[in-house]
Amino acid sequence: MTPRRRYWLMKSEPDTFSIDDLARVGIEPWNGVRNFQARNFMRQMQVDDGVLFYHSNTDVPGIAGIARVASTAYPDETQFDPNSDYYDPRSTRENPRWDLVDVAFERKLERVIPLEEIKRHADALGEDFALIRRGNRLSVLPVSAAQWKFLLNLERSE
Repeated sequence: MTPRRRYWLMKSEPDTFSIDDLARVGIEPWNGVRNFQARNFMRQMQVDDGVLFYHSNTDVPGIAGIARVASTAYPDETQFDPNSDYYDPRSTRENPRWDLVDVAFERKLERVIPLEEIKRHADALGEDFALIRRGNRLSVLPVSAAQWKFLLNLERSE
């Protein structure tokens, strides 16, 4: 039996890596995640899971595109590189602390779905939608199938 497709929201600052960058390269390792909960979410990901590509820390933060998970989790090489911003001296090749997945471009949305618009639909998205939960700053978040569908329906509204 094939596992059911799951959905995720992954945040990136567009000045660092945008949906346009992903469109240009096609597939990219999602490196540099240094939060254990976000790492654990990536460890749960399966190939072909859906990804909402979210632009954060920008004038209009919001969902900018759709991607898919292109690999299962594997060690993030940047943790071993002393010259990397993501170096972790406690990580070893025998016992890596940080994993990543490869993410593949699917498409840009017809328009960015702004965070402010998403917040207006908090009741429909439910209390478990972590993006709009106060104090949540994770860069990788689970999204239910119903939330995925609802959010993508916003693309053609408003």
